Amino acid sequence: MEEEKVVNVYVGNIQDGKSYFDGTLTGLFLTGLLGTIVTAITLGICLPWAIVIMERYKAKHTVINGRRLVFNGTATGLFGQWIKWFLLCIITIGIYSLWVNLAMKKWIIKNTSFAN
Repeated sequence: MEEEKVVNVYVGNIQDGKSYFDGTLTGLFLTGLLGTIVTAITLGICLPWAIVIMERYKAKHTVINGRRLVFNGTATGLFGQWIKWFLLCIITIGIYSLWVNLAMKKWIIKNTSFAN
């Protein structure tokens, strides 16, 4: 069997491994309010857009181990996923709906990365 070698890489912008959220209550509230208003006006069609702006706000204000996050997902990308999930729910007579929340979380994580 081959041994696995573990390599520790130092990234210059890590600041003592601090992780924090530097957003404000006002910013979070106003972003959520904007998303809610747009979703209500469009009768839910723009909900993917609202989710994307919320995730962008959260990622923009999140620092993990001294590195800021960025969210790269798009509303059209999420809308395409929703169509797929909806069809899977129909095909499985609603059973797939138990996995939609997990699929959504996976999509959000897949589209979140470090800013630099």
